Amino acid sequence: MMTNCRLFFERKARDMERKIRLTPNAVEHFVAVASKCDFDIDIAYNRYTVDAKSFLGVYGLDFSQELTVCYNGYNAEFEELLKNYAIAC
Repeated sequence: MMTNCRLFFERKARDMERKIRLTPNAVEHFVAVASKCDFDIDIAYNRYTVDAKSFLGVYGLDFSQELTVCYNGYNAEFEELLKNYAIAC
């Protein structure tokens, strides 16, 4: 039983992490949609992590890098946004 619970939580953790690519032109829209969410959202690459609801934080990222979005909630509009910027695995 513990193994099933562990697998469930590991699967849920993966569901809350997405790989994306952004452009400088997309930052304003991305931050606007993220700001509507009532849960924490971070964007990370290498050893840098910024709040996805911060325009200056997100705009300061290296857009040539693959970005990892980590979040702990659900919002349909945000999920759709992530699909638009998703990197194929």
